[in-house]
Amino acid sequence: MAEVDTRKTNAVLDGLISRNSTPPRLFDGDEPVRADIEQMLAAAMSAPDHGLVRPWRFHIIEGDARHKLGELFADALLGREPFAPTAAIEKEKARPLRAPTIIAVCAKVDPSRAPKVPVVEQIVATAAAMEHIVIAAQSMGYGAIVLTGRNAHDPVVRKAFGLDGQDELLGFVYIGCIKEPTPPKERPNAAEFTSVWV
Repeated sequence: MAEVDTRKTNAVLDGLISRNSTPPRLFDGDEPVRADIEQMLAAAMSAPDHGLVRPWRFHIIEGDARHKLGELFADALLGREPFAPTAAIEKEKARPLRAPTIIAVCAKVDPSRAPKVPVVEQIVATAAAMEHIVIAAQSMGYGAIVLTGRNAHDPVVRKAFGLDGQDELLGFVYIGCIKEPTPPKERPNAAEFTSVWV
């Protein structure tokens, strides 16, 4: 039997078990290093991917592009609520400004790969890739959180990211520098959700 490097194994487990969503209000305003963002995306490439479809698409949003995304969110709101109050419109415009870096994670699915690789499996693969980004960000000392809301499913926003049909915008990963890690949360006992099937 091959010898297991428990130090490496424990580091991976610690990262998984201690994973935490960091609210954008805890970001200190500094931008993540671009090389680190590239490492996070490299980590996403190792997500399980049945049939090697590579359905994931990542859109990095930084700097002035965040203002453009805010305008898009405001347009989406007005499409849903033509008489939305000014305060609500301004709130949508400000959403992307809460983090210096945002990665929009989309699943560009290929229905022709079904039934061998169903669309749902392609979406699951993209979700796994998104989680790899979050875990990688935390492992490098950054704060990260996945945010969705109505904007992730709005037709105006979907169109802006080139999505149609069964494609999905799984979420916006907000990433920022933090002064200290988010306090750990109390987690449920896995036994409560586990059974032995016979």
